[in-house]
Parts: sequence; C-alpha cells; structure tokens
Amino acid sequence: MKKLDRRKFISQSAWAISALGFSKLLGKEALLAGNTKPKLTILHTNDLHSRIDPFPKQTPKFGNQGGLLRLASAVADIRKTENNVLLLDAGDVFQGTPYFNYFGGELEYTLMNEMGYDATTLGNHDFDNGIVGLYKQMPKAKFQFLNCNYDVKNTPLSEYVKPYQIFEKNGLKIGVIGAGISLQGLVNPQLCADVHYLDPIDSVCGIAQNLKENLHCDLVILLSHLGFEYADNAFKVSDVVLAAQSQYIDLILGGHTHTFLEEPVVVQNLKGQPVCIHQVGWAGLRLGHIEVSWNDLLAQYTFSGKSINAF
Repeated sequence: MKKLDRRKFISQSAWAISALGFSKLLGKEALLAGNTKPKLTILHTNDLHSRIDPFPKQTPKFGNQGGLLRLASAVADIRKTENNVLLLDAGDVFQGTPYFNYFGGELEYTLMNEMGYDATTLGNHDFDNGIVGLYKQMPKAKFQFLNCNYDVKNTPLSEYVKPYQIFEKNGLKIGVIGAGISLQGLVNPQLCADVHYLDPIDSVCGIAQNLKENLHCDLVILLSHLGFEYADNAFKVSDVVLAAQSQYIDLILGGHTHTFLEEPVVVQNLKGQPVCIHQVGWAGLRLGHIEVSWNDLLAQYTFSGKSINAF
C-alpha cells in the first residue's frame, strides 16, 4: 500500500488519483478530447456517530468543528457548482451524543434526507438500539441501506437492506456495494440475533464481478465498515486486505477505524490494477470529495480525491 507516485502510476495504469487533480495529471485538453461521459462528484462520510452540532468550543483538538450541520453546509455549497453528485456514507450513523439517546436515530436520518444522501452501509453502532430500534427508523430514510455480508433474511431488516444498488447519474451506471465488520464482540448478541456474518471478501467480490461484467457498470464502489487496516493483525479483513484480494472494485469508501486520510491511497488488486481507498475520520469532521472523469478515446477514468475540513 502506498500513496500515489503520479508519473510512474500514469505510465503503468489506465487511471490515476491525486489531490492535485486530474487536469494537472493528464492535462485538461487531453481529458476533454473524446470525453463523452459526464464528470461524477462523489461525496462521502463515515462514523457520524450522531454528531449533529459541532464539538463544543472547549473540546481539545476538535473544538467548534464537525457535525452534520456543518457537513450539510459543505455539501450544499458543492451542489451549487456540481450537478452530478453521489453522496454516500460508510456506517455508524448512530450513537455518540444525547440526540441518539433521545430520538433513537430519527434526527440523523432526517438530516441525511435533507442533505440528499444516496446510500449508507450498516456499522456496528447502528445496532445499538437492536434490530427493532434500527428497523423502526429505516422507513424514515429516503436513501438506500446496503450490506452484502450480513444475512438478514430472518429479520425485519430484510425489507430495507439490499446487497447493492445501481445508481444512474446523467447516463453513468455506478454500482455501490455495502459490507460490514463482524458484530461478534462489538454488539450485544441479543441486539443482533439472527444477523449472520458472511465472509466479506467472497460476498463483495462476487457481486463486484457481476456489476462489472454482466450489468456493465461504469464504476464499482464498495461502502465498507470493515476498517482501513489493522497494524496488530495484518490478516484481519480490512479495506486494504479486501482491495488486494479483489479484481473488479474501483473505489472503497471506508469507516469503522476513524482513519483520517488527507487523500486516498492505492492498493494493487489481484490483476495488478489499482484500487482507490478513502476514509475521512469520524463525527463529520471531514467530508470526502472525489471527482471522476472519463476519457473514452484513452479508455480510462481518472480520480482526484481530497478531504475537506468541516469547520
């Protein structure tokens, strides 16, 4: 795993990612020539943890920062200039402030509706009020719940949770998959009874292949609550491990480990092709901002990614 060596990567691959932006990588003229697909703007969050307001001013390190209200303002500003936006969340929307204790998640989902989220995956803390508490709030959400490695068929959640969703944005087909960490040891078994954990690598990779080869998606994204990586256990399934074992995933937007990445990192998959991974901390302190541009003549797409402070 490494941050991108821009010149070397462009020479080896059909696409690249850089916080400097695609126009500096390949030249704006080169990208505009033959570009028949519209630019896609992907905004993403993770581990919001019911942080509605910014942290109190006296909070060490994060005083007067973060929160869904600040994120809403940042998203609204971007939507003023970009008309092809996909807004995604990587789980743990619930738990962390009295808002969750009092409203049970209704306020979080209401604000996410107003911001125009397209989808979220399930995090372990989203089960903190149990299956019944989560199910109670799901009808209020106008966005899709995605997870492919929690078998929920024997629970009420099966009414709302799908393994993947294809979003069409101005002619683009974007396949989005959801995956979550094992709930064992993280959630009281009584709160998640009948939710059975499946191997995320097998579950995700099979769906990703179908999305690319059979359903002809232009882009395949994984919304992951597996964690970025684990220094104490390199073999534990994480975004880094899954990316290395994949073949059809283009982009992983992660959560769970509260990892602050200023810009995405790249992992080579089983085909030697790059997989882009990004995660933006927690509590709405950052907003992930990734732009995707296509050039059909060069048969390539280009990522530029960064993390925006929610001040």
